[in-house]
Amino acid sequence: MQKIKIAALGIIFPLSAILSGCGGDTTSNSAAPTVTIAAVTPPPPPATPISGIVDFTTIDVNRLDNYANPVLPAYYDATVAALDNSPNNNPINDRVATLGRVLFYDKRLSVNDTTACASCHQQANGFDDPNRFSTGFSGTAFTSAHAMRLGNIRYYRPGTMFWDKRAASLELQVSQPIIHPIEMGFDATHGGINALLTKLAASTYYPDLFTLAFGNSAITEARIQQALAQFTRAMISAASRWDTAYAQVFNAAAPNRNLNVALAGFSASEELGHQLFMTGPGQGGAGCAACHQPPTFGLAANSLSNGLDANETRIFKSPSLKNVGLSRAFMHDGRFSTLEQVIEHYNSGIQNGPALDNRLKTPGGAPLRLNLTQNEKAALVAFLLTLNDNNLTTDAKFSNPFKK
Repeated sequence: MQKIKIAALGIIFPLSAILSGCGGDTTSNSAAPTVTIAAVTPPPPPATPISGIVDFTTIDVNRLDNYANPVLPAYYDATVAALDNSPNNNPINDRVATLGRVLFYDKRLSVNDTTACASCHQQANGFDDPNRFSTGFSGTAFTSAHAMRLGNIRYYRPGTMFWDKRAASLELQVSQPIIHPIEMGFDATHGGINALLTKLAASTYYPDLFTLAFGNSAITEARIQQALAQFTRAMISAASRWDTAYAQVFNAAAPNRNLNVALAGFSASEELGHQLFMTGPGQGGAGCAACHQPPTFGLAANSLSNGLDANETRIFKSPSLKNVGLSRAFMHDGRFSTLEQVIEHYNSGIQNGPALDNRLKTPGGAPLRLNLTQNEKAALVAFLLTLNDNNLTTDAKFSNPFKK
């Protein structure tokens, strides 16, 4: 596979810039004073305390995992970088993302130590929940929306988060489940975010981890947001069977960047599904790629309602289709339990409404009916399964870091 190495999407940041961009409240070490007879060499900085990190996690602070400089295929180029929703003041660096990994898997972030972010976003399931609705910290209450897959979450512009886009950024989104009265329980009744900050400060490993990440042990909501956002943005999916095959035909100068070219190693059914996905309805296809855009398969930012319900006025976002074959519930409310049901919705079930996307309408304004054959519907499902990425679901740097 032709590959290039992208360092923070083409930008290599000096350490000082990374630290100032990640928190804005880090402390800096001033140079040692000089005397008139000779310059005094500054002493080495104190070693980061790591005892708590070593006791509780598998993290090697001297050999941190690579989150900031992933090796990506050539087609993750400027066209893809333009979709990156990372803010300028929170570029990924390995230390902060490592903190984010611990936070993501730590059940201490719930009020009764029962629920972590990873409880609802499970790596083996593409960072999705196999259940339609997720169980909250109490064990008896459930969320009202299905948990989203997280792969390629960074490639959705403008970057609004949640199904209903109510969070302006990933940074603002990641701490909301923590203070939710059902999900993790640190709501006002349980002391809010300040109670969590106090709890983490009393642990034996978080002061060390925050010092490793930011240069001092101050634990703040903003830093938690930065770390969790960096860790989840690092979840890039670029190693599916589709990726492997597409890398062989990619041509940046070609019309449509060779998205319709037959792919090596695909079965007849998978290739038929590939062509249906990439080709518009006017050319005999299903037109899926117009909204779920390769190579990230993230949702086009201008997408509107997909017609789940008649007279729908809400406009939902959706996660990338990478690892969609590992999901067991689909749409914001998890109403579909199979990919076959999802395909049938777009084939025959689109409902009209004021927010319906024009790409799902006929020229006369009626909801689109694809009239796919059973063979074509099965082919689309077969193609979607080629988007599963085993690398993301097994990569140790995205796994649970806790020893106990």
